[in-house]
This record gives sequence, C-alpha cells and structure tokens, in this order.
Amino acid sequence: MDAEIKDNPEKHRFELPLDGDALAVSYYKEEDGRVVLLHTEVPQELSGRGIGSRLARGVFESLRAKGRRVIAKCPFMAAYASRHPEYLAMLDG
Repeated sequence: MDAEIKDNPEKHRFELPLDGDALAVSYYKEEDGRVVLLHTEVPQELSGRGIGSRLARGVFESLRAKGRRVIAKCPFMAAYASRHPEYLAMLDG
C-alpha cells in the first residue's frame, strides 16, 4: 500500500496528504459488506500531476490487502480500475 494513503473512517474517505494542508480524497461508504467508492477529489491547482492515480493505487492496494470487495461508482476510480487489470477482480457491480 502507498504509505501516504490514510483511511479516515470517521469521515468515510481515504486521504493523500499533499503540499501544505492540501488533501486529495476519495469518499466511500460501506454497503452490504462492500466498499462503495463514491467520489474522488484532487485540488484543482494540482490536477494533471498524477495525484489522482497515486490516490487510486493506494486505495485499491489498501482494500486488496484487506480482501475487500469494491463497487466503483466514482467514474475516476472505475476508469482507473479498468486500466489496471490487477484490480478488476475486486470489483462488483
């Protein structure tokens, strides 16, 4: 897992700390024993630097290490998984 990625269950999101106080985040909810990835945000001023992909890789690695099933409702996360076949087996729905 990307050591920088932190699960913040109280806020239902994974967090990737960036420069200063900035965060890239991926929001989720738990549903029927699965993790539903809802929405991913990268600060606009930092877009285009691969931060979303670093976050996505960390999220999928964290969930895979825990043996979790995933529903990717977030278009970014769904697209990332489709480009990385090693994560496709984790997806439901």
